[in-house]
Amino acid sequence: MTCFDRRDLGLLLLRLGTGGVLAAHGAQKLFGWFGGGGLSGTGEFMESVGYAPGRASAAAAGLAETGGGTLLALGLATPAAGAAAAGAMAGAAALHAPNGFFAQSGGYEHAASLGLTAAGLAVAGPGRISLDHALGHTVDRNWMVPVALAVTTAAAVAVIGARYARLRGQEDDGQGELFDEEGVAV
Repeated sequence: MTCFDRRDLGLLLLRLGTGGVLAAHGAQKLFGWFGGGGLSGTGEFMESVGYAPGRASAAAAGLAETGGGTLLALGLATPAAGAAAAGAMAGAAALHAPNGFFAQSGGYEHAASLGLTAAGLAVAGPGRISLDHALGHTVDRNWMVPVALAVTTAAAVAVIGARYARLRGQEDDGQGELFDEEGVAV
């Protein structure tokens, strides 16, 4: 008979809450659910803030959030799931960083919280109330944690760096509209 303790219940609650929020947020991007823009609307937004190509960026973020969030909630492939979600949230945090920390002013507070929780779950593991545990941790090995986090970190640095490079190549007209080097609105 398997006995669950407080730690297992706590990890389950963290996984369900964080995974559910991430999955819903990603579904906004992918499918337009919950008032989201879907791939088209989100793609246009992503392009406007420097993540290009926009539709591919929306799909990548949506898949990382929906897939990572769903897998976290289930406690399946926890290192990869947590790392993918943390990477997506790093991109969101970079977008909101100029607005300061607090979400009230458009800051990165919410993205940072979700990303750190996802990364923490990747490190801590899913607990015994999980599919990983039920399947003998075949996709939740200790070596997978640093590998998943390293791959995600490298990808996030590359994507965020490319965004910053794009934005540096554009000028701001002082009213929030971006122009390229030839003065054409982008």
